[in-house]
Amino acid sequence: MTNLKSEIKKLTEDLYLEIIEIRQELHKNPELSFQEFDTSNYLKKKLNTWGIQIDHNWVKTGFSCLIDSGKEGPCIALRADLDALPIQEENEVPYKSQNDGLMHACGHDVHSACLMGVAKLLHENKDLWKGKVVLFFQAGEEKLPGGASLMIKEGIIEKYKPDLILAQHVYPELDYGKVGFRSGMYMASADEIYLKVVGKGGHAALPHNNIDPIIISSSILLELQQIASRIAPATIPTVLSFGKITGMGATNVIPNEVNIEGTLRTMNEKWRAIYHEKITTICESVAHSLGGKCEVDIRKGYPFLVNNPEITEASRSFAKSYLGEEQVEELDLRMTAEDFAYFSQKVPACFYRLGVRNESKNIIHSVRHPQFDIEEESLKTGVGLMAFICIQHGL
Repeated sequence: MTNLKSEIKKLTEDLYLEIIEIRQELHKNPELSFQEFDTSNYLKKKLNTWGIQIDHNWVKTGFSCLIDSGKEGPCIALRADLDALPIQEENEVPYKSQNDGLMHACGHDVHSACLMGVAKLLHENKDLWKGKVVLFFQAGEEKLPGGASLMIKEGIIEKYKPDLILAQHVYPELDYGKVGFRSGMYMASADEIYLKVVGKGGHAALPHNNIDPIIISSSILLELQQIASRIAPATIPTVLSFGKITGMGATNVIPNEVNIEGTLRTMNEKWRAIYHEKITTICESVAHSLGGKCEVDIRKGYPFLVNNPEITEASRSFAKSYLGEEQVEELDLRMTAEDFAYFSQKVPACFYRLGVRNESKNIIHSVRHPQFDIEEESLKTGVGLMAFICIQHGL
């Protein structure tokens, strides 16, 4: 294992400048979910120059590659996402986004660049490993219904039948050089909630002539907090939050309707369905009791993400061997969501975190922040560790 570790680190060091170039090129040219045409073409051309063929296209802009060592062993899937976010970048760096209003603010440029590095390393060093590796370059992680769910519907699991699947995600809460793991449930399901509260608008000085949807909306929001505080079992993490309320009235105008948007997060599919029913019942009954009505639209999103304990603990052990025990941390539960969860429901999975923080360079901002960036030294960890974990799972 020591010789393998040294060899992987040397190979990663040799690839480092090329991986930086790929990451910066992707960062300069971000594209939204399911519109990653230039991103996909750039990566495909690069892979082809390395002698790696594109095996199949998925969901318009996603694709997969299969690398065969020529030796008997497991089939391991490695996944990276391609899409960016509608955020205006505020960093002043040479690789700043050139697409106005778009930014790789969630690190998908990092994920793709690292997977490219792993692909080249494994392809050029087949003597180091056994089995097959399939690369999933996935479109549309940031937008419902999620590119992972669509790839699964198109048959990607049946085509390759992977024995396990791995993915990594940038984590600015961790210093570069570190990684984080958590076995079992890790990230929440995520549903979008849209409420249309209908009343009867009119002059605000004559409220007795109106049915005020502002007041009805206030009552609904207060009642809905019972979902998390009194209806949800205390043992099941649950978050119900609303981030947008649109009334379109005025200081002296009560509007006809109010539109409310929010999200439900939890980690239990049975209770997730119950929460949907409770939300609908509360909204409709409160509105009715105050003379109005409420139309409820709950759009079911990503499921919860579960890390297979056996695969994750083995991966954690490999990470400690590769990086050192002090560089591997335990992750807390997160109520954020990730469409890799669809894969984790189908294939034994490990989704781990890659530290990218460097306070000395003021690289401290969270994902989705307009000044999000990474310490590029983390790319060495991202490439080398994923390759090492992948190879170790096949030995």
